[in-house]
Amino acid sequence: MIATGADMEIAVTARRWSREPLVHFLIAGLAVFAFSAWRGEAVDPASRTIEIDERQVSVLAERFAQTWQRAPTAADLDGLIRDHIKEEVYYREALRLGLEADDAIIRRRLRAKMEYLGAAQAENAVADDATLQRYLDRNVARYVEGARVSFDQIYLGEGSDAAVVKAGLARGGDWQTLGARISLPRSVDGADRTEIARQFGDKFAAALLKAKQGNAWIGPVASGFGQHLVRVRAVSAVKAPALPDVRQRVENDWRAETVKAREAAAYQALLDGYTITIAKP
Repeated sequence: MIATGADMEIAVTARRWSREPLVHFLIAGLAVFAFSAWRGEAVDPASRTIEIDERQVSVLAERFAQTWQRAPTAADLDGLIRDHIKEEVYYREALRLGLEADDAIIRRRLRAKMEYLGAAQAENAVADDATLQRYLDRNVARYVEGARVSFDQIYLGEGSDAAVVKAGLARGGDWQTLGARISLPRSVDGADRTEIARQFGDKFAAALLKAKQGNAWIGPVASGFGQHLVRVRAVSAVKAPALPDVRQRVENDWRAETVKAREAAAYQALLDGYTITIAKP
């Protein structure tokens, strides 16, 4: 909560920690970065001893092979090791001078690494059956084989503004006269996904199968031609699929559609662990 005034204070206490695994992952990652400084490795800057073990040599060789698509020669490996030692020397001397403190570039790199860790964990999240079943129930038409949709559409084109057209609809305007002209049917009855995609494009067909039926106009919805307002009058399904039959598709869609929300929830859980004070003139 932010209060206005000369001294603006945000007091957010650690009143809750999410059970979301992504939060735990981010907290662990944060601890790793705090322990390892900005470089990602635990280094004592006061030490004057540099040890290159077999594991580090193997890592250098693997990186070389990935880059050049061949194994390094003995000369290549010697060069890689010398360069690694040079990097280590400069790194430790920079730490001794305190060059990492208040460095905007390092801060941005650390933030980018933490965001990468969070995004990777969120994208790879696996939902349980109950979560996927709820998602399937909400979007069943998308996975039903032979589902047919009846809908009306208003093509907006380049000269029509969605807000203006919606205002016209709200005033009781004739939807068949609104929008721009195009050689597409204004109304479609009982078309399956293949038929809709053939006329309007795959993204348009997918959006229709996700939409709720009723009298409300939704959109804009993108097609291969531009933007449309759409009213889904009816969706007829042949048979609702069982989760095991479409599990992978459902999980992929769930992950794609909820990743941003899960990333935001994970960040909020971390933020809740801080007390933040902002002073403005």
